Amino acid sequence: MKPITDTAELTAVCERMAKHPFVTVDTEFLRETTYYPLLCVAQMATTDEAVVIDALAEGIDLTPFFELLSNEAVVKVFHAARQDIEIVWNMAKSIPHPIFDTQVAAMVLGYGDSISYDQLVQRITGDTLDKSSRFTDWTRRPLSDHQLKYAISDVTHLRDVYLKLSADLAARGRTDWVEAEMNVLTSPETYRMEPERAWERLKSRVRKPKELSVLIEVAAWREREAQSRDVPRGRVIKDDVIGDIAVQAPTSIEQLGKLRSLPKGFERSRWGEDIIAAVKRALERDPKDLPRLDRFRPAQNGAATVELLKVLLRMVAEKNGVAAKVIATVDDLDRIVADDNADVPALKGWRGELFGAKALALKHGKLALALEKGRVISIEK
Repeated sequence: MKPITDTAELTAVCERMAKHPFVTVDTEFLRETTYYPLLCVAQMATTDEAVVIDALAEGIDLTPFFELLSNEAVVKVFHAARQDIEIVWNMAKSIPHPIFDTQVAAMVLGYGDSISYDQLVQRITGDTLDKSSRFTDWTRRPLSDHQLKYAISDVTHLRDVYLKLSADLAARGRTDWVEAEMNVLTSPETYRMEPERAWERLKSRVRKPKELSVLIEVAAWREREAQSRDVPRGRVIKDDVIGDIAVQAPTSIEQLGKLRSLPKGFERSRWGEDIIAAVKRALERDPKDLPRLDRFRPAQNGAATVELLKVLLRMVAEKNGVAAKVIATVDDLDRIVADDNADVPALKGWRGELFGAKALALKHGKLALALEKGRVISIEK
């Protein structure tokens, strides 16, 4: 087969696919050396046909592809959709909708936590995928027959996976559960890379307002620099360096050069001056204008309760055939122990009905756990 390299052919394909209730979608991209992922190949399939789009073909206009992804009459089926959607958002500033993520559906149906695509295909269809082309260079042209076969295989197997999972969800009354999860994946807020919010992705444990202010300014500077140069954030400076800068708040090139985490000589580059300028801006900010840090602290003597909730979570997950990870996280459990009204997904919607209410009952002694024939059961008190 040959990939689509022509806008007219792409338009015709997308018009045909728009007449189907769903289309399966996957992408091959490169992001190791860039800030924005570079779309190299996109593949799609309906029940009638499957195609590979050469996104790097000279002169090709991907507008028909993006319009199909936004067509409300067609469900777009992905596996682990976040990165694919991020690419579309970056290139077209649109979000595919409506979507169906087979990884999320698989977790809701008890296939395990974050099951890989090839594992899911093997369990549902019995086929073993050839993944040898997964890490090939998708920027090189021409695309090999092996690469094309790999790309097509991904979306044709995805048809079978989707049909099986969607039928199982309907049979078990869980279609709404997956639809609720898709709201997060299709929200533009999930994909906006605003420099002023870049600090939120960092794991630095700043404590003082001054440290937070510096963290915000330096993280924003790095984000803008990475975006303008189209390089990964770590190519500018590493996360741990930003944390050190936030704590030390150097206001001179000499002070900056004393940071052990900073590459030798970095302070003498133009970026060294940029960082000093960012630190000085941060120190001039009014602490009252800073965002509030989430100072959540686990409840005192709550460790034993958290362990009990973990047992309850596993029991509920096994009983209902749902991956524990999609019901609640350990952080959710910590917060439930500390606060009955914690703002966590585990206490809301279907999760609240399935697990949250039981978690609160266990916490307050209205529910007990016991062993019966080697299995954990719950007993209302």
